[in-house]
Amino acid sequence: MTQLATLYLVILPLVVAAAVGEAAWLHYRRPERYDWWSMACSLADLAGRRLLAFIPYTLVAPWLGWVWEHRLFTPSLDNPLSWLLLFVGLEFCYYWFHRASHTVRWFWASHSVHHSPNQLNLAAAYRLGWFGKFTGTSLFFTPLVLLGFTPTVVLTALFLNLLYQFWLHADWIPRLGPLEAVLNTPSSHRVHHARNPEYLDANYGGVLIVFDRLFGTYVAERDDLACDYGTVTPAVSSHNPFVLNVGPWIGLAKDLASARSLSEAWMYLFAPPGWRPDGSGLTTAEIRRRARVDNSPATA
Repeated sequence: MTQLATLYLVILPLVVAAAVGEAAWLHYRRPERYDWWSMACSLADLAGRRLLAFIPYTLVAPWLGWVWEHRLFTPSLDNPLSWLLLFVGLEFCYYWFHRASHTVRWFWASHSVHHSPNQLNLAAAYRLGWFGKFTGTSLFFTPLVLLGFTPTVVLTALFLNLLYQFWLHADWIPRLGPLEAVLNTPSSHRVHHARNPEYLDANYGGVLIVFDRLFGTYVAERDDLACDYGTVTPAVSSHNPFVLNVGPWIGLAKDLASARSLSEAWMYLFAPPGWRPDGSGLTTAEIRRRARVDNSPATA
């Protein structure tokens, strides 16, 4: 068993225990609100993902091996500057991976599972989808391997990055003052999970929020606009993990079958979710236009 797999098995029970503890606390505080079926769905999603982990295949694993063999440098992890490069580089790569997961349908088909809960809580954090490793998302982290960090080091750093994000899914944690300017916080992540037109496609950072500010995708949580969680379509989430994981791919397959040209097929695959040839689809830009919201996320 690899060190990463061992780390995962050690952390996983703690993560689930924390989510169950939060659920019990929230149920005590507001028993009419907590969605226990949603928690059960997240656990079933987690179980399915663990079963698929036994398939020793990812779309870009051979590519990462080839890049490692042709790396430009071999930085020493004994050097603090190497750790800093790894951290900042991973944040940069993660930002673009996460942004593409929302703006490219091929990646959204898997990532949409994570955004399906209509409540934001710790249990939603580990509802990640079953087919992410088959879509080629590791490709976004290739530059780190090219710089000389082994694929194992990069994937371990990514795991720790995602572990940091676990606590961001607690919607009861308030804003964190000056930290909001630099770190990805629960407040920023509430906006990320919201389907309000004003909040769509924002705050893609992992640990940091600086790249969102730099590239114009940062949106601050507003006191006058509560976050409405879930996906735009469907508005109400299913509690069936098979529907959540397989449904988006069936929809994509149907659209590809209806394509009248190669260019239409390409757009169905790689255009933003909701794209339609006649322009009638519910892309983020169209949703904002109909709601008369500025198409550019407002920085703050």
